[in-house]
Amino acid sequence: MKTLILAATLALLSAGPSLAACYEDIGCTDEDKFRKSELSDFSCQILWDVRNTIYKENGYCFQTAKARKYFGNKGCWIDDMEDVKMSSIERHNVGQIVAVEKALGC
Repeated sequence: MKTLILAATLALLSAGPSLAACYEDIGCTDEDKFRKSELSDFSCQILWDVRNTIYKENGYCFQTAKARKYFGNKGCWIDDMEDVKMSSIERHNVGQIVAVEKALGC
């Protein structure tokens, strides 16, 4: 299984939503287009982490207990997921992750 730099992600998230998370095997959430072939090696949990990291970076206030516990809502400002503004790369990456999650039955 590919190795992610989760500690770095958590450090970036605590710094605020203006910084993007970067992963060793797939790149940065706001600069690199993720490929399904790379994502398909990840577990459902890792895919969930990466997808929700993108939402966290863009100010989303999580609604589920699991996401609130994992990410927290400190510094969030958007309550409706549909209102989250993402770059075209971030939208692409979320779409790729969702497609792989669906294919894996996550």
